[in-house]
Amino acid sequence: MDSETFRYRTGDEERVLDITRDCADFASGRGDGLLHVFVPHATAGIAIIETGAGSDDDLLAALGDLLPADDRWQHRHGSPGHGRSHVMPALVPPYASVPVLDGRLALGTWQSVCLVDLNVDNDEREVRLSFLTG
Repeated sequence: MDSETFRYRTGDEERVLDITRDCADFASGRGDGLLHVFVPHATAGIAIIETGAGSDDDLLAALGDLLPADDRWQHRHGSPGHGRSHVMPALVPPYASVPVLDGRLALGTWQSVCLVDLNVDNDEREVRLSFLTG
């Protein structure tokens, strides 16, 4: 298994960050296999969704409806509603796997691999890409 860690700056606002290009570059030339994408943080997730047509904003809005940034959370430190960021990975898991065929991600036409981060208290994230040869 080949594995590499990438670092991303997500800023001080909720974010859906498209990391498809890095995933594609990492898989390029590796033949057939499986790309595993993992974010080793308790407050971030990985989603495979359409981006650029409003779906990324819709995801943030849906998570805002499901996980409001208020004082209901028992886990309390940092910004208001920080505890919801610790619940989010149960809905948007911290991992995804993508088939790779002849060194190319086998994603659908409109699918992108995205880092989802609601935690405005941590503006740097790591994502581990691992390639398992088929």
